[in-house]
Amino acid sequence: FLFVSSVSLLSNLPDDKLSKMVDCLEEHYDRGEYIIRQGEEGSTFYIISQGKVCTTSADERALPSVINTLQKEKSFGEKVALSVLRRSLSRLQSQPLSPDLLRLKDLVSGFSTTKPFDHLQLVWTLGVGGFGRVELVKLKDQDVSFALKMIKKHHVVENRQQEHIHSERRILSEVRSPFVVRLYRTFRDEKFVYMLLEACLGGELWSLLRDRGSFDEATAKFCVACVTEAFDYLHRKNILYRDLKPENLLLDTQGYCKLVDFGFAKKIRSGQRTWTFCGTPEYVAPEVLLNRGHSFSVDFWALGILLFELLTGSPPFSGTDQMTIYTHILKGIEKMDFPKKISKKPEDLIRKLCRKNPSERLGNMKNGITDIKKHRWFNGFNWEELKLRTLPSPLRREVSGPLDHSHFDSYPPDENQPPDELSGWDLDF
Repeated sequence: FLFVSSVSLLSNLPDDKLSKMVDCLEEHYDRGEYIIRQGEEGSTFYIISQGKVCTTSADERALPSVINTLQKEKSFGEKVALSVLRRSLSRLQSQPLSPDLLRLKDLVSGFSTTKPFDHLQLVWTLGVGGFGRVELVKLKDQDVSFALKMIKKHHVVENRQQEHIHSERRILSEVRSPFVVRLYRTFRDEKFVYMLLEACLGGELWSLLRDRGSFDEATAKFCVACVTEAFDYLHRKNILYRDLKPENLLLDTQGYCKLVDFGFAKKIRSGQRTWTFCGTPEYVAPEVLLNRGHSFSVDFWALGILLFELLTGSPPFSGTDQMTIYTHILKGIEKMDFPKKISKKPEDLIRKLCRKNPSERLGNMKNGITDIKKHRWFNGFNWEELKLRTLPSPLRREVSGPLDHSHFDSYPPDENQPPDELSGWDLDF
């Protein structure tokens, strides 16, 4: 709030207007990525919260030359408040990430679309599933690592999951958030489609929870805050996630949680509902079970279930089979007795996130996700430092380098090669 009010153009606005601006869409750009190019119409007012922006100009025969450099807390695009003007291109040079995202994109951009292993070398298996495997890979000529998701094409076709895979690729291609795993590019061959992803070497949140049994409140709070920021970003871009669980949260080298696996994610319009039955049984919201149509509220339900599981080691609704689990979910959380290890404040948050009526669910009311951030359990929590990634994580673990896989379980090699699948559904990979 203070940051926005420090901008001279906005300093005279009333507090309620500034508060609404603080809640507006936040965009992340990679180092070297263009915000707007020369000759394009600009329609956005920008305030630089981190990094710097270079304004450059060039003709067709010359390289771009820097006209001006804007630092943190500066702004540009003010004139769009009055009209849409043509402006010279602005190029963002954000504070460098490690490793530098622009360099990584440049390194892989020239790789063969159909022969990823001409350039990549297998290091370790990070995870396995019915779809295939996730491998830690490195460039053959240097120690730069990625996670390579290898999806069996015949499995996709057999289970009619082509659109889910396409949707995952489309959504991850447009998402740029420090709380969501980054997709660099895709490949395909006769047997697999591949997604080359950011390597999160801090390990799986699920395996850490399994080893510890449960988390203390400070650790659970940090995890839930990371997911809340991810949902804040995704929902502003009209992306519904629908698959929250500890298995889909990875830790980066700084101990920050990142959402992975967007196979159930879907882009929907504001006010639109969708009817697809999907998700992990213990995390499915009542409106999904009742086939009443669902929207962003299902993500807030799942956030409450996640918090319960982080604090206790188990989700609140469980059973020996799916129908038993669904019966418990439909009975609701309102009359459930909570274990003593969950104190009053997180219990209150869980109950408000898991209201049976989606319109009464915290995060899904008129103040949106701000209601979650302002819940009394988060009193004193520094959301700004979290977004800037300067808040120390209680989950940070030692990572010796880009090839360190010590925080992942060991998996046997896959001796069975899948059959070729040549129907062509994956031509845009």
